[in-house]
Amino acid sequence: MRAALFVFAALMLSACDDPVDCCAQDPEAHALAPASLPAFFDCLRDSGEAVVSAHRGGPAPGFAENAIETLENTVRTTPAFLEVDIARTRDGALILMHDDTLERTTTGQGAVRDLTLAQIQSFSLRDENGRTLSARAPSLREALDWADGRAILELDVKRGVSYEDVAREVVAAGAMGRVVFITYSVDGAARLARVAPGAMIYTTIERVGDIATLERRGVDLSRIVAWIGTGAPDAALIDALNARGVEARLGVFGSNRGGAFTSAAREGVSIIAVDNAADAVRELDAADGAEGYAALQCLARG
Repeated sequence: MRAALFVFAALMLSACDDPVDCCAQDPEAHALAPASLPAFFDCLRDSGEAVVSAHRGGPAPGFAENAIETLENTVRTTPAFLEVDIARTRDGALILMHDDTLERTTTGQGAVRDLTLAQIQSFSLRDENGRTLSARAPSLREALDWADGRAILELDVKRGVSYEDVAREVVAAGAMGRVVFITYSVDGAARLARVAPGAMIYTTIERVGDIATLERRGVDLSRIVAWIGTGAPDAALIDALNARGVEARLGVFGSNRGGAFTSAAREGVSIIAVDNAADAVRELDAADGAEGYAALQCLARG
């Protein structure tokens, strides 16, 4: 039944001229939440399509980074994965927060690690323009529960937070199949794979030899996506990755990056991390030559 619903969602989106407008009409029906992430990524790689990832959840005027309200706004308007940041409070709670301190993104002050979850959640969040909002910083569990059936969360584990603690929370929420963990080294990916063998993992891969290193350490490559940075895509590296069944993820940040998203997809990048997810989806959709946003056809496999 769940697979049938995803097929229906893909067909409905294919009948819409603008995938962003389609999502606004019925966000629940068009959630980008594949049942099998490995199968979904394989389909993207095989078909040469790309999906976008909303950096820090997709903040905008009136919507703070790493807030539930912002995640809701993004999926209401755009079929995208949602990247969020995870920090640890003084009482051991996991909370969505990018910075080590509170001043930039909340009405509070001090280091995240020095305050309890309740103290941090007593403060209001601010948007990118410094405007105070009614939103508060959610716990990781709140975000995981909200995302069930709505979105894939990409979990950027910040300094001072252990993979073990995050994996424990993800398992408790029954969310292992609907998140991707972000690591920054082959060592980190290998450690996380031992902690959570069923996890989907993004990890930095700078050279072809890193793939062999992961294999030697017993990491299942079907659960690895390579983060290749924010510069010009390395076509040779992407080809080598794809030949081993490993997809590539690239960051294309900043506004008005006309043509950059399409160029990345043509180079074989499967996931593009962006600041403005709606603009990126529109550009990819306009260039994919399909009726509707072609990447969503992979929901039938995922």
